[in-house]
Amino acid sequence: MKISNKIVVQNILSECIKNSISHVVFSPGSRNSPFAITFDAHPDITTHVIHDERVAGFFALGIAQTINKPVILCCTSGSALLNYFPAISEAFYREIPLIVISADRPKKLVNKGHGQTIMQSNVYGEHVKNSLSIEDLNPQDLITETALLFSNASSVPKGPAHLNVHLEEPLYEISNKSGFFENVILRNQTGKNPILSLEDLALFNDKKILVLCGQGPENSRLKKALVGFNRNSNVIILNENTSGVNDQSFINCIDRILNGIDEKNEKRYTPDMIITIGGAIVSKRIKAFFIKNKPKKHFAIKHSVIGTDLFLRIDKHIKTEASLFFEMLNKKTTLLNSKNYKGIWQQLDTTIKDKIPIFFKDPSKQSDLEIFHALYQVLPENCTLHLGNSSVVRYMQLFDPVPNVKYECNRGTSGIDGSTSTAIGSAIAEPQKQHVFICGDVSFIYDSNAMWIRPFPENLKMIVIDNKGGGIFKIIEGAKSSPQLERYFEAKHQTHAEDVAKGFGIKIFTPEKKSHLQEQIISFFEHNEAQLLVLKTDSVENPKNLDAFFKHLRND
Repeated sequence: MKISNKIVVQNILSECIKNSISHVVFSPGSRNSPFAITFDAHPDITTHVIHDERVAGFFALGIAQTINKPVILCCTSGSALLNYFPAISEAFYREIPLIVISADRPKKLVNKGHGQTIMQSNVYGEHVKNSLSIEDLNPQDLITETALLFSNASSVPKGPAHLNVHLEEPLYEISNKSGFFENVILRNQTGKNPILSLEDLALFNDKKILVLCGQGPENSRLKKALVGFNRNSNVIILNENTSGVNDQSFINCIDRILNGIDEKNEKRYTPDMIITIGGAIVSKRIKAFFIKNKPKKHFAIKHSVIGTDLFLRIDKHIKTEASLFFEMLNKKTTLLNSKNYKGIWQQLDTTIKDKIPIFFKDPSKQSDLEIFHALYQVLPENCTLHLGNSSVVRYMQLFDPVPNVKYECNRGTSGIDGSTSTAIGSAIAEPQKQHVFICGDVSFIYDSNAMWIRPFPENLKMIVIDNKGGGIFKIIEGAKSSPQLERYFEAKHQTHAEDVAKGFGIKIFTPEKKSHLQEQIISFFEHNEAQLLVLKTDSVENPKNLDAFFKHLRND
């Protein structure tokens, strides 16, 4: 096997193989050519070549979130690695393992006026778990340092790492390499049982307990433990469809149910103890609700210290796997159930659900809300649904999660950049499964270089809601009444999503003019070739329709 003759590159390949890394995403360049030569030669590594580094970063993120293993990003020197930063920050907050390998000029040339040379060492700061800058050092130092970096990226909490490699010319010389470095992979010990004192355990008895589930990967073990804990009558679980633990016994539409709570009754719904698990919470209402109505205790169960103090107070942060915590709680604690706290939540949720079909009795409407209701009805079974940010992910949270559908969204930093790229990477990593992506027009156009990726995954269907701007700002208080709304916040435009997609060779689905919305979406899913459906809505009517929906559920 012919690979680069550079020892540092050979060692990094060895670490990749020993850590079962199977995907490497390249951004073309010259300085990183030793890595391209080496990874391309290995039969167990799939390489992807993507010109736009920002797209490449989110594409790699999509693969990593799907296979739950580290994915390598490799770029040339200069500004290239800066374009990975949005995806790196997303990976950091969502605890997704990405490893950036940035090729660099020799140290002696940095800040000496040479082209394509910037200060690359530690460029990601605190947004990576590890940052290492190396030259072609002696083999033993290389083995120790790189092994530690790779190990940390895969250790809980997972996250991104940065390996900056100073390379001397010549860059294209090869070596017939038959073996690899024999080094030990370092592993951090994880999964230890949390320590709960007798005093802590007593806090759970005869108390109103609410568990709030934030974003996370699919986790059947955690779901089983939560379902068991939820059997207690003084326990209620509030869940978002991006949590990875969706279950019909939970309250799954937080904004929808909070909309139905009268201000005078808020204390009835306030728990004695709130337990938060997972990552980002989409609902702003739940954050405001518990900042206003503070529970007596707040336990945060998460390895990371990031994103745990949602309500500006935290009594105990337990750094462990949530599944271990609830398994221990189910085993060691017998809850006294004199309070039917679950009942008041479930009764309200049932009352609200019964009102929903009446609101959607007219199939001829086509608003943002109507699109999500129609999509909710006809999603393909066992698909992965990728949600764009801003209004898209919020609309989808108004409908109970569909069984056997996996929900994904870039909620680590909640930016609109990279939504399409992430969905494409995920679909390519899982070719045997149907993937569906829905986003707004601004997000789609912003990340349009994602459609440059080849081969484009045939198992991905894309739906764009086109209202010619950022519809979220007509929902947000303050922004919707600002004179700067259309130009600065919504950023009204005249670009057509269909024209952009056609320029990249994407086939557009054209529904029959007389067909209703749900029929259009069904036909689109049944069409084997077309991969994009653009649904146009009225940006003025959309917020009115959403407001009418909430008023209908409240009986206003």
